Parts: sequence; C-alpha cells; structure tokens
Amino acid sequence: MLARFANQGRSRPDTSTSRALFVAAVIVFWMLAISVRLVYLQVSKHERLVDRARQQQQDAVDTTPQRGCLLDRQGRELARSVDTVSLFVAPDEISDDQSLERLVLTVSSTLKLNSKPMLEELQQAKAAGRRFVWIARRVEANDANKLLSVKLAGLHFRNEPKRYYPNGSLAAHVLGYVGIDGAGLGGVEQTYNEKVGGEPGKLFIEKDSTGRAYESFEIPAKAGQTIVLTIDQSIQYKAEQALSTAVAQSHAKSGTAIVLDPRTGEILALANSPTFDPNNVSATSAAARRNWALENIYEPGSTFKIVAFSAAIEKGLVKPEDKIDCQMGSITVAGRLVHDHKRFPVLTIAEALAKSSNVAAIKLGLRVGDPSMYEYITRYGFGSKTGVELPGETAGILRPVSRWQPSSIGSIAIGQEVGVTPLQVVAAFGALANDGVRVAPHLVREIRSSSGDTLYRSRPEERRVISEQTATALRGMLEGVTLNGTAKKAQLDGYTAAGKTGTAQKIDPKTRGYSKTKHVASFVGFAPVGNPAAVIIVVLDEPGGAYHGGDVAAPVFRAIAEEVLPELGVMPDTQLKPEPQLIAGAASATKATDKLDETRREIEQARKATLPTVAPNATASGEIVYAAAANNSILMPDLRGRSVRDVARTCAQLGLQMEARGEGRVTRQNPAPGTEIEAGQVVHLEFDRDN
Repeated sequence: MLARFANQGRSRPDTSTSRALFVAAVIVFWMLAISVRLVYLQVSKHERLVDRARQQQQDAVDTTPQRGCLLDRQGRELARSVDTVSLFVAPDEISDDQSLERLVLTVSSTLKLNSKPMLEELQQAKAAGRRFVWIARRVEANDANKLLSVKLAGLHFRNEPKRYYPNGSLAAHVLGYVGIDGAGLGGVEQTYNEKVGGEPGKLFIEKDSTGRAYESFEIPAKAGQTIVLTIDQSIQYKAEQALSTAVAQSHAKSGTAIVLDPRTGEILALANSPTFDPNNVSATSAAARRNWALENIYEPGSTFKIVAFSAAIEKGLVKPEDKIDCQMGSITVAGRLVHDHKRFPVLTIAEALAKSSNVAAIKLGLRVGDPSMYEYITRYGFGSKTGVELPGETAGILRPVSRWQPSSIGSIAIGQEVGVTPLQVVAAFGALANDGVRVAPHLVREIRSSSGDTLYRSRPEERRVISEQTATALRGMLEGVTLNGTAKKAQLDGYTAAGKTGTAQKIDPKTRGYSKTKHVASFVGFAPVGNPAAVIIVVLDEPGGAYHGGDVAAPVFRAIAEEVLPELGVMPDTQLKPEPQLIAGAASATKATDKLDETRREIEQARKATLPTVAPNATASGEIVYAAAANNSILMPDLRGRSVRDVARTCAQLGLQMEARGEGRVTRQNPAPGTEIEAGQVVHLEFDRDN
C-alpha cells in the first residue's frame, strides 16, 4: 500500500520547474525586447532624440559675424564694421501679461516704435512657446543705455556688427551696401557676400525644467575676408567731384565717369551722379542706387567710329595719310540719307576722324564689310559683358549680322543701332592705349584672409584686338581730335591727350524715332599719348543747353585727367603754364566754385547727422559707452614734396585759398596733413627748389 502511494508521488509532474522556466523565458524575452528597443533608439533614432532634447533644454541663436573690410589699392578703409547693440526677448521668462505689456511699452516709447504689433508678436510667441524674438536691431547708443538701466525681465542685449562707410557716398556704386540682416545688397558687398560676410556663430542658452535660462555659451563667428580693390580713394574723390559739378552745371539727368589703367585693366575710379550714401540707403531712391556705368545702355555715337577706322587700317584698306572724299557732308546708304555736322570736302583719314566725319566712317565701314565689322566690334568687347566684379552688368545690344538691314552698316559705323555701356567703351579705348591689347577691366586686386594672408590675386584676361602699329596710328589720329578737331576743350596743361567725342540722339519712346531734344554727350580719351597711364570716359545723359560731347564732356575729362596724372606720378610731357598763372587760376577757380561749395557743405552737414557714431565699450558698471566715430569732413592732404602746379590744382579742387612763398616744391604747410578743413580756408605753403 505504502509502495503504491510512493510510486504515485514519483510519477506526479514537477510544476515548480516549469514555472521557473516560463518566468525565465519571459524575462529573457523582455530583456531582448528592451535591448532591441534601446538599440533602435540609440542607433536609428539617436539624432532625432538628441535634437528633441536639445530643443527642450537649449535655445540656439545664430550670431552675425564681423564682415571683412573693403580697402582701396593703398590699403585705406572704404568699408568696415562697427559694433552696435540689438535687443531680443525671451517670452518664457516673462511671468504675466502685465510684465509683458510693461516691457513693450518701455521699449516702444524709448525706441519710438509702434507698440501694438510688437505686443501681438510677443503674445503669439509666448503662446507658441518660442524662446527668442528679435525686437530691435542695431539700436542707437543712448537708447541702448536707457533700456539697459531699466533691467526688464525677459529683455536681453547682444552686440551686433553694423556696416559703416567712413567716406559716406564715396565709391558707393562700387562698394554697395548691406541690409539689416547683414547681407550684401549691391556692389562688391553683394558679389563677394559669402567671402566678406564670414561664417555665423551660435549662441546657446541652457534652460532648466521650468524653462528658465541658467547658462549660456557661444561658438564665435568667423570673421569675413578682406577685399582689396583697384580703386584709389583720392582718384575716386576727384572723379566724383568733377562729375557732380558737371552734372549740376549742365543740368544733366545723370552722369558717369570711369578712370582705367590700360596696362593692367584696373579701374582706378568709377563714379555715377546722382549717387547715394550707403550709411543711409533708405533716404535715397532706387534710381540713385543703380550703377549706370554697367547698366546704362546708350548709342555711343561718334566714339564708336574707332571700330571702322581701326578695322580699315588693320586690314590694309587705308592709311592715315590717305585721302577720302566726304562729299560735302552727305551720303546715301540703301536709301537712307546721312549728313555730317559740317560740310567737309576731301580730307585725309586722320583729318576725317579728328573732325568726326560721318561720311568718312560710313565709307570705311562699307569697305570693311558687314562680317568684318561685326568681327572687330566683338574683338573690342562690345556685345558681351566685361566680367567686372559687380552685379547688374548688361551685355549691351549687338545684333548678329544675319539680322542687319542693308542700311545697318551706315548706322553702325557711326555708333547707331548698337547699345553699349560706359565700361565697355572705356575698355575698348584701353586697347588702343595699350598697343592693341585689351585687358579685362576689373575692380578686385586681391583677397586676404581675416589673418592677413593673401588668398587671391587678380590675373585679368588679355587679348590682342589690333596690331601695335594700328594702335599707334590710331593714337596719333585721336590726338588730332584734341588738337584740331571736336575736342579742343580736352587739351591738358602739361600733358598730351587723345580721345574721341560722342553726341548721340536718344530714342523718343513716344515716336520710336530719334529725339530732337534729348542727347547723350560723351568723351573718352587717354594721356599721355606716347605712354598712356589712364583712360577716362565721361558720359552725360540729357544735358541741358549745350549737348555736344566736345562742349560738356571733354572739359570734365580735362578736370579729371589733370588731377589724376600727377596723382599717378606721371611726368608732364609738354609745356606747362607759368607758376604765377597757375596760382592765379587756382584763386579764380576758388571764387567761381564758392556757391557750389556752400551748397555741398549744407548737404554734407545734413548727411553727417545720419551717420552712426558707434564704437561701443563696456564700462565697469556695464553701461555701454559709445565713442564718436570719425566724421566725413574734408581732411587736409599732404602737399609736401609736390610742385606748385600740382598744389594749385589740388587747392582749386578743394576750394582752398593759397598763400605761397618760394619756388620749387612744398617743404612746409599749414594746416598740417590730416587736419579737418573747410572750403575757403587759407593754406600757407613754403616752397624750396632744393627740396
């Protein structure tokens, strides 16, 4: 009996072992599931979860980098960045609506802003859980100090760079300007925005579980690169002054002047009038900000005749001394009658160019033929962009030969039916001045890193347009234009000069024909003739009264050239006026420009009020103190070592009175170089021949 019960006990299954195995299996499965989940989260979802945690615990704000400087060819600053203060609000740090309204009221009243949209934006940001809202960028010094002293909850300050142009409107169309967000919106600032702009940094703000900021750290922004331009600040100033005076006196709609080094293709000055102040862009019109040197397409008129004359000489069809019948001033081409501005008989080829005969240019164009004329036009660079480092350049207008009419050669030979820009024309004449080799015009000389290392040097494209012999012949013929032709007012004191006038009728948009009252007057020339150091073009759009290029544009060429050539160290190659006559001329020029100088001073004083005076430094108490920035008064140039002739012109240009003692070159001057001066001020100079 006992044995039977014992056997029955041994045959009963052991349930505890089964249960243990089941529990172990569940635990293993659960651990495997957790492990798989962890692997999934750590591998597949890692970046997403880290970003989510970072968003919950940390705010990240881009910080504006310091833009690189823009320098002229001598290393003088044309654009730099100065530190200013910008305000932002952390809405989650504001406990109640009353505090928010107090903040908005204080900021809006101090900065003279509309409080309603600011309050609505901050309320929406607070409701949405946003932790960062800009409310004012780059505020003035006094306003920043006032708000800093109030210590409003949720209001924070950040130093931000602001672009500053120490010379005001000088070279504005070359430099461009920068928007509120620090992006270049014109000129070199736009073209090289990525290089000049640098790389933004990051400001990280750590938050606790309640959303309160308890710590912040910053990854510094990387400063932008420095651009060294081909522009010369002094030459640019002189070109702008001469151009603005000419536009005002001729009542022209606008004007352009460019100074080019033909041997290197470097643009030494590029001026437009009207212009604008990049420190106060909002105060100017969009038209004033347009770069007419690159965007203004106009029919060049007689300045384009160099194509027909040089092509005919290059192809061996004529020589400068050959005779050509100008038919007493008229010619018919495919049923179209074209007149000269005067009745010319038989002239030499050189005389025909000097007197700007349309008949002679058309006859030469007919000899060259349509295909060859088109070839030489494109050789000079017309019909395509120059590639200058500025936005907005146009290629001009040049129709292919297949679209020319039978009478087109008669129009194109005299600068009609084509559209050019001032930059294209000055580059074409640069080829004549450079022995027939065209060097691509450019504005950037080199690019440097923020540490000063050179990263890039310009190597402009060069190509031969005509032979050296043809270029030499054309230079001699163009000198005849200034000596005996249509540009006698372009003759220089102390230097030989050559060039070509242009007077083109504008198209009347109503009649679609040539206007009888609206013209474009131009002159483009170079000096000295034997070894040209500068090519200068002057274009005046719709001058009132006198409108011929030889009357209104050629004198501007002279005014610029006589200032620029001594600046470049070019020695005179022809007879100079006597020194007493120069001094008397300077005094006379000063009196004649007194009224214009007074107007300029009034405009300059009004413009100065808009310039930033910021250079913040923090005091021990945390207050932001701003030092006054350099103003834009005229600075007394260094005249030491310069001749009477050169000094007389400089003083006349600046509207200064001269009191000179001795002869030779300047040894002493008063006021000293760099002193702020006003037009009409007396300058005391001592000269010495032994210096």
